[in-house]
Amino acid sequence: MASSVFHAPCGAPSIKQLECQKYVGLRPSVTLRFNCVKTKTVTTRRLVVTASKSHDGTTKKLGISDAECEAAVVAGNIPEAPPVPPKPAAPAGTPVVPSLPLSRRPRRNRKSPAMRASFQETNLSPANFVYPLFIHEGEEDTPIGAMPGCYRLGWRHGLVQEVAKARDVGVNSVVLFPKVPDALKSPTGDEAYNDNGLVPRTIWLLKDRYPDLVIYTDVALDPYSSDGHDGIVREDGVIMNDETVHQLCKQAVSQARAGADVVSPSDMMDGRVGAIRAALDAEGFQHVSIMSYTAKYASSFYGPFREALDSNPRFGDKKTYVIRVIELYANYREALVEAQADESEGADILLVKPGLPYLDVIRLLRDKYPLPIAAYQVSGEYSMIKAGGALKMIDEQRVMMESLMCLRRAGADIILTYFALQAARCLCGEKR
Repeated sequence: MASSVFHAPCGAPSIKQLECQKYVGLRPSVTLRFNCVKTKTVTTRRLVVTASKSHDGTTKKLGISDAECEAAVVAGNIPEAPPVPPKPAAPAGTPVVPSLPLSRRPRRNRKSPAMRASFQETNLSPANFVYPLFIHEGEEDTPIGAMPGCYRLGWRHGLVQEVAKARDVGVNSVVLFPKVPDALKSPTGDEAYNDNGLVPRTIWLLKDRYPDLVIYTDVALDPYSSDGHDGIVREDGVIMNDETVHQLCKQAVSQARAGADVVSPSDMMDGRVGAIRAALDAEGFQHVSIMSYTAKYASSFYGPFREALDSNPRFGDKKTYVIRVIELYANYREALVEAQADESEGADILLVKPGLPYLDVIRLLRDKYPLPIAAYQVSGEYSMIKAGGALKMIDEQRVMMESLMCLRRAGADIILTYFALQAARCLCGEKR
């Protein structure tokens, strides 16, 4: 049994049999018993600190002042600290070798979860997500076969409930995609700028319920076109650029009038960003932002989305007005041409679509332009992860989170993703 004794002035009444289960500074494997014993000198008491063998993990104070503690240390009565744990033994047979002469060992900064968290370069939070939501005129929420877990939401009920779920876990930005009744479609897509159409009505409803919700909208004619193209199609199959831009300006103004925060031209017409900016400003909507689909590739990853909106082209394809020369995914420098044009015309956000297969393009725009960069994790990317998870070929949650982190690491400030609600719940669970 070990013990130490120190003397300290004490004006307080005598304390008999003061017990403490743990004293910070002594070995944790013992229980401390403090006995204040009166001596013949009135102004001085002897405090005997005795360490016993038992220990239950609780901590109590000695009941002496800071000055008395300091005096004891100055007098040489220093409490013992817990012992340094022994060095873990190596497995039998481990060779004994001299340490490598390394001036830098990167593993030092990765040796514990706390240190890895401290030095994490890229962070992901629900605030980075924009939740794409499909809406329709019906009352019921209709499942989308090619996109497990996604629905065409009834704009009055299902949509409001889904937005409430997203806000509960920190996702406060949505982008709306309408499924328009076939009877309202036309070759010129006039329904796109109907102030009482599905999208304006939905914006009014959401803003009434959630005034601080950030609403992005899609500016393009394909949901409203009887031809299924993003522009007006001439009888010889040519997309009419300037005439289409005229319609898009009216569509953007209609959406801004309803309360949209960000309009997002996805049509890929030349000059549409500048024209939309001028139209918005002329109508007093200088505060409405433009997120331009800057580098939108003619990708094969879009298939499930077209099923969701029932907007496949009636004829031909969409390659004539998206980035493509040799192959669907061949061009890199052309993204710079589009970005330079969009920045000069007044875009507030530059978007790359699809996301994960085009990380190099995201990084290219991040390095070249100061504007915020958005990435669209499109329907094909989403559905492949869902399918792989359902077949137990991959860990769906881990792959989901890894894919989103990769988009952030490449330089995306915001990510349009159908995983927004699921990923945000995962992030909130990690924090809890």
